[in-house]
Amino acid sequence: MAHYIKNVFIPRDEIDKVVTQLAERISEDYKGKEIVMVGVLKGSFIFLADLVRKIQVPVVLDFMSVSSYYGGTKSSGIVKIIKDMDVDIEDKHVIIVEDIVDSGLTLQHLKELLLTRNPASLRVCAAFDKPGRRKTNIVADYIGMKIPDEFIIGYGLDFDGKYRNLPDVCILAIEGGNE
Repeated sequence: MAHYIKNVFIPRDEIDKVVTQLAERISEDYKGKEIVMVGVLKGSFIFLADLVRKIQVPVVLDFMSVSSYYGGTKSSGIVKIIKDMDVDIEDKHVIIVEDIVDSGLTLQHLKELLLTRNPASLRVCAAFDKPGRRKTNIVADYIGMKIPDEFIIGYGLDFDGKYRNLPDVCILAIEGGNE
C-alpha cells in the first residue's frame, strides 16, 4: 500500500499554543492537588512531555501501552494491554493522556479499567479529537483540537510505526483512499 504526506495540517506553533492552553486549564482545575498523568503509549509521549512541562501543579507520571490498530488505519475494536501502569492510583486524581480520540473504543476500555482501581477522579486529555469516527459515547474532558476525519501523522501519531517524529501534524494520503 503506497502512502505519502499530503500536506501539513497543524503547524508546530499552533500545536504549542493548544498545549499551553490545556496546561493552563489543567493547572487551574487541579490547583492545590497532585495529579497522576497516564500517557497512553506510544502516540501520546510527545504531547505528554510538552504538556507536563507546562503544568503548574505536582505531577506523577506513568504509562500504559495498549493497541487496537495492529498496523492499519482503522481501530480493530479489540484492545490489548501491552504494558500496565506501575503506580497505584487509588484515591488519586488521574488524567489519561491520549494523542487522539478516534473511534473511542480503546479509550472507553481503558477508562473502564482504570475506574476499577478507585481513583479519586478520572479525566481524559487528548491532543486531538476526531468525533466523526466515534463508535462510543466517550468524551474527553480536555481536548486540544477537534479535527475532521483525516488520517493524521506526526507529533507522536504514526502510520505503521513511522512518522511519529514529525514536528507538525500532517495528513497522510494512501493510494486507493484512506481506509
